[in-house]
Amino acid sequence: MDSTEIFLDRLFSSEEIFSELGQKLDSQISDTASLESFLTNLENETDYILYISDEETENNTVESVISVFERVSESNSLLKVKIISDEFVNIIDENDRITDRSKPRSLVHRDGELHPTVHVWLIRRRDMGIYVLMQKRSAEKDIYPNLWDVSSAGHVRQGQEYGTTAIRETCEELGLEITREKLEFLGFRRNSHTEENIKDNELTAVFMCRENIDDSMINPNPSEVSETGWAEIDELLTVMNDDDFPCCISAEELEMIKKAVF
Repeated sequence: MDSTEIFLDRLFSSEEIFSELGQKLDSQISDTASLESFLTNLENETDYILYISDEETENNTVESVISVFERVSESNSLLKVKIISDEFVNIIDENDRITDRSKPRSLVHRDGELHPTVHVWLIRRRDMGIYVLMQKRSAEKDIYPNLWDVSSAGHVRQGQEYGTTAIRETCEELGLEITREKLEFLGFRRNSHTEENIKDNELTAVFMCRENIDDSMINPNPSEVSETGWAEIDELLTVMNDDDFPCCISAEELEMIKKAVF
């Protein structure tokens, strides 16, 4: 039996939420009373998955809708409900612009829709050249676990933009606070990755930060990053394809850094 996927977005108004419910349930749903009536009168076994956006924003309509599904499922054995909290991201259109259409991140990865992400490269100059900070991704990551990667990276949450995301992700992953004026935008890059159950298609905004970063300033989040290390760009380009150096670093991005610095 197929499941009906319903998106309950904490950033949406009551009208938008009930509109989503009406479309997915193919019924006139205008409030919690009409929702409860619809679910109570189900005549066939029906499976619903409720995806709840993970913002900390309070939304009484979302909570009320969840409560109705849970309450009716206890009395109506035909109703099966699964509730999943997920980060919602906006979809990119054919002109590479962020749209106002949002979707749970796990489903975007499942369905392969183009979505916005950021990469931030921390660099420092030494006598022997330009060094970039790498992070080794945690073993718990669903994509590229245990591989060396860009300094920090992440998805642009719904309603946000690239620069804000770059600052947030650098703080969340490395415990490092940088300011917007320290970020240098290097350009966009398409990034795709496919494996079992994942079709990840990203439009990535690449940033560079020349801030004088001391290692004592870096405090990696262990759920995101297992370790960090600096590498000279040309040496990194040389060893990137070596089996002894497992990484998911883009040579194109390293060339973008070289072009901006030299």
